[in-house]
Amino acid sequence: MIIKRCHLALLLTLILFSKAFSQENLSEGPFEQLIIRGVTLINGNGAPPLGPVDIEVVNNRIKSIKVVGYPGVEIKTSDRPQLKAGGKELNCEGMYLLPGFVDMHGHIGGIAQGAEPEYVFRLWMAHGITTVREPSGRGIDFALDLKRKSAKNEIIAPRIMAYTGFGQDSDDPINTPEKAREWVRKNAQKGADGVKFFGAEPAIMAAALDENKKLGLRSACHHAQLSVARWNVINSARAGLTSMEHWYGLPEALFEDRTVQNYPLDYNYNNEQDRFEEAGKLWKQAAKPYSDHWNKDMDELIALDFTLDPTFNIYEASRDLQRARRAEWHEIYTLPSLWDFYQPSKVSHGSYWHYWGTEQEVAWKKNYQLWMTFVNEYKNRGGRVTTGSDSGFIFQLYGFAYIREMELLREAGFHPLEIIKSATLNGAEALGMQDEIGSVTEGKLADLVIVEENPLENLKVLYGTGAIKLTDNNEVVRVGGVKYTIKDGIIYDAKGLLREVKEMVQAEKDKLNYQFKQPGMKP
Repeated sequence: MIIKRCHLALLLTLILFSKAFSQENLSEGPFEQLIIRGVTLINGNGAPPLGPVDIEVVNNRIKSIKVVGYPGVEIKTSDRPQLKAGGKELNCEGMYLLPGFVDMHGHIGGIAQGAEPEYVFRLWMAHGITTVREPSGRGIDFALDLKRKSAKNEIIAPRIMAYTGFGQDSDDPINTPEKAREWVRKNAQKGADGVKFFGAEPAIMAAALDENKKLGLRSACHHAQLSVARWNVINSARAGLTSMEHWYGLPEALFEDRTVQNYPLDYNYNNEQDRFEEAGKLWKQAAKPYSDHWNKDMDELIALDFTLDPTFNIYEASRDLQRARRAEWHEIYTLPSLWDFYQPSKVSHGSYWHYWGTEQEVAWKKNYQLWMTFVNEYKNRGGRVTTGSDSGFIFQLYGFAYIREMELLREAGFHPLEIIKSATLNGAEALGMQDEIGSVTEGKLADLVIVEENPLENLKVLYGTGAIKLTDNNEVVRVGGVKYTIKDGIIYDAKGLLREVKEMVQAEKDKLNYQFKQPGMKP
């Protein structure tokens, strides 16, 4: 990857921006007592909506969830929890409340993209994301510093679970099982929450995963093609991997008449169009859905309590490039440096639009059908599926891409309530945090999302840009967008966060005299 534009001016803008807009402008709390009144609860445990309810939070813990009436019937004041002196009351009658969302694959920006944490965090929090697992990034020290600041609420940011890329910051190549174990031990000592793997020699993968499991840490893996012929998802799960990212390594585990994918003989992994084009043909080379081999591998993964984190959204441009690059939020919320990074390139990761066309998109559409069939059936049989975005690549923008992931889970066959469970409780379970977050339950932390429209009827109301609606007066309006994001008992103005991002992006455009344009188009 390369830096396509000097980002010094942007960095200075972000520093000044963070000073000019303090957290007090965007948030209230925490409060010794917070009562959310009259809301309809959509929990993360698969239960149907329930309301109206009053939810009482005391010192950032949910103390009580009290049903206070019936739809369309006036609520009796006598039935409600009483507000104490110094407490805060939030009237949310007619609104919907959900647990805070967990993004299981969220990189905290990137140097090449010019996306700094202040920008990324605001986009995440504006979309109700209160917990993020970062599967490696700029280094564990960088991530842990932000994690500490978030935990103390010194910055506007989700709760961060920091995973280190296997081998990151190692002075020597990790070429023996003992070196692998040593690196894993040092990673745990630094305070990392887990390890992100990309594949390695089988003996090294086995040793690293075994040591990581002994230490009680969790793990994720993007099974890169460079190692997958000898070590696929089944190997990883048996060795102790707790979750797989994307879908690499899963079709390879389902091969029946080959051991490697059907690479063209002029294929080059460093040519990203080769890499992504051929990846779009992989699922049709695997065992057929519901065949003996397909069923056997699925059942084994479920028995191992293995988590699938598909990140459908990050590859969506492969099946419809025009849709992804014309998403309506780009011109308002995408930084110029990030837009530049997305453009066709032979160097930048995920910018593989060398000559992308109909044939590639059709292949990817068929690829998605097979991939989604596996993921949906995995969920149906009791397997854990989580919601992750992997934003910052391939025209996918932080926050917005997470909601798009929900829509794609719906396309895969998930009921909207199953999607909410995937985005909340399933993520909490995969992180080992189910006793603290993931559902609206007495005793858990007050990580909550409040929206004025029913997201089960239309997931688009969760986008920061809302959903288009025609009123009875024949007026076209926008409805929705998260109203409040509550993290650690602090109430954040979600739409205010988006306004700040909009101002940040516009300031950068003005400074650079920058105009968005589509690839290859003249001004």
